[in-house]
Amino acid sequence: MKGLFISGSGTDVGKTFIACCLIQALNSKYRVVARKPIESDCIKTPQGLIPKDAVLLNDACSCPEPIEAVCTYQFEACVSGEKASTDHGVEVTLDDLIVASRPANTADFVVVEGAGGLYSPVAAQLLNADLAVALDLPVVIVVKDELGAINQALLSLRSAKAHNLNIIMLVLNQTSVNNLDNAQAIQSYTNTKVVVFHKDNQDEFAKTALALIEQS
Repeated sequence: MKGLFISGSGTDVGKTFIACCLIQALNSKYRVVARKPIESDCIKTPQGLIPKDAVLLNDACSCPEPIEAVCTYQFEACVSGEKASTDHGVEVTLDDLIVASRPANTADFVVVEGAGGLYSPVAAQLLNADLAVALDLPVVIVVKDELGAINQALLSLRSAKAHNLNIIMLVLNQTSVNNLDNAQAIQSYTNTKVVVFHKDNQDEFAKTALALIEQS
């Protein structure tokens, strides 16, 4: 199975946005499909739930699929995947999440987005790290470029390495210009490539990211 597992240092770091950027870059070389195996905080409509992140990921693909294929487990409550599934009496196992993450066509390149950080509970007694290990895909970690990013980045990298995950890059998502020099500081503590994303370097980011993915 060819693909990527996208994780973050936590919630609201721009993980879905960066995943979409990576999908758009990969579209030029692969038939890319997206998977968000479990998503909470879905929008309730008369037609059913809308998994916001999964929709964005699917829309970024050049060959979008039915949203039920992209996101198998959908919950309305804004809580962890573990609490959402448990509260609804839905048993979600690691095998279930593996199946929900796989592309229908094994030749496709799959971009799987986790829920929160590596140690966020994705289902009962299961962490995102457990799913990442089971899928055995190269990992991209997204960190928001803000005060505290160095600590968040190094903790995420250490947890990933503790599980022997293949981390191909850490993306520092710069939502606004700052003078914190977080990228340089983080890079001095790790051999993992730190790649900065901001609105003015999208083409450069795509080129660098593709090169790292090709090397993985």
